Amino acid sequence: MLKQRIITAIVLLAILLPALFWPTPVPFAMVALVLIAAGAWEWGRLNGLAQAGSLVCAAVCLLLCAGAWYAGLLNQPVPLLWSVAGALWVLAGAWLLRSGVVGWPAMPRWLRLVGGVLALWLAWLAVAQAREIGVNFLLSILVLVWVADICAYFAGRTFGLKFTKSKLAPAISPGKSWEGVWGGMIGVLVLALLWIALDRASGAEVPSLYTRLAAAGWWLLVIAALFLAAMSVVGDLVESLVKRSAGAKDSSKLLPGHGGVLDRVDALLPTLPLAMMLASVASLTTMSPR
Repeated sequence: MLKQRIITAIVLLAILLPALFWPTPVPFAMVALVLIAAGAWEWGRLNGLAQAGSLVCAAVCLLLCAGAWYAGLLNQPVPLLWSVAGALWVLAGAWLLRSGVVGWPAMPRWLRLVGGVLALWLAWLAVAQAREIGVNFLLSILVLVWVADICAYFAGRTFGLKFTKSKLAPAISPGKSWEGVWGGMIGVLVLALLWIALDRASGAEVPSLYTRLAAAGWWLLVIAALFLAAMSVVGDLVESLVKRSAGAKDSSKLLPGHGGVLDRVDALLPTLPLAMMLASVASLTTMSPR
């Protein structure tokens, strides 16, 4: 299993890194498009569709992304779209976690399918737009999710249930604790401060998300960092909820040793559009007269 994980990781990095640092954003957007379409195929399977229906899900998602690309949305600001997407993620995430595993199959399947495909489309549009802005900006969002996950893991292992008496969501993901969430939040705050210092020291031409937020106000930076760390957990829990409802351990076996695409991007699904929303808020705050 470890050998498989390492080989898969090396292959993915060999594809993603050249695409990420290519002089133009096009290769990265194309790679992300393939991954998101694969995620839509997995979403169809997790929601009870056969192979043909799951392929239709992937095709619909692919067409939505291609349509947005053709319409020029990758380099156009769409703050209203990000605000609506962010609000829906917060409200839907809270409702889904409150309803639990039993609440998921009670929803009409068409609604589950449409909601998942739209979430994947928004994530692709957000990551493609972030790459259009710049590699530094995009990486500051991606690394936030990874740091939140790593710090949450080690904080949970070290301090889990030492300060609280109940787990975070025992019916959905028994291994997660509130201490892990707090550890992830602290890790993201530290990351934000370090990234801002690096931006200033290097004179980054394209500021990171954190530098943009800090320019609008340190209060916004702190709130945004904590909020994004929390929403990355929501994305993880929502995917776990769907998998438990489907009786699946992984979203698929497309990535040997790692599970499926959704298993790797679940925390990014809410975080990417919300980061774009917060970047839009920071821009408006910075431009407004003080």
